[in-house]
Amino acid sequence: MDWYPLWNSLRIAAVSSVIVFFLGIFLAFEIARLPRAVKGVLDVVLTLPLVLPPTVCGWFLLLLFGARHPAGKFLAEIGLPLVMNWRGGIAAAALVSFPLMYRTARGAFESFDENLSYAAQTLGLSDFFIFWRIRMPYCRQGILAGTVLAFARALGEYGATSMLIGYTPGKTATISTTVYQLWRTNDEAGALRWVLVNLAISAVVLLCLNLLEGRERRKRAEAGR
Repeated sequence: MDWYPLWNSLRIAAVSSVIVFFLGIFLAFEIARLPRAVKGVLDVVLTLPLVLPPTVCGWFLLLLFGARHPAGKFLAEIGLPLVMNWRGGIAAAALVSFPLMYRTARGAFESFDENLSYAAQTLGLSDFFIFWRIRMPYCRQGILAGTVLAFARALGEYGATSMLIGYTPGKTATISTTVYQLWRTNDEAGALRWVLVNLAISAVVLLCLNLLEGRERRKRAEAGR
């Protein structure tokens, strides 16, 4: 059994999760402080990939990174093409999983008690220290949940990925595209094996999320006593 689809899916999901982690936290924090009208417009734009069909997201990525478009030509010239390359899977996974991280992080930041920040400022603490040592620990449950959900979504991405990088064994194949190709060739046993692998990974990811949430609830309950 060729394990390349598993390795490729894991690295795409891992790298895209790192990207959406920092980008989602930054945008969620900045947008949470904006006026309601501006926040509403930006929310719609940044959440669109969550409700659009994945194939539509893939089509937009092809418009942006296709070989006949400026961004695609530039990346090809510097040796980093995204179309029909596993790196394109990172862009596809990041696009479709970003809204999960962004919405969860924004909700966590909006629940933060700003009095804690004001108190820290009166003590002369820097904004950088307040953000990473006070705000982030306070919001860590939502941040962790968003990160795990983004990773799970990236791991199972198919529509945008298949449009942007296709299916090439040993080069761009992921678990999702491999399942589809095996089904198309009537290899139901092979498809079932990969489905079970995907189910096992997804179950572990969700179990970790539940354990983290349970741990955070216990900590807050103990702190409230």
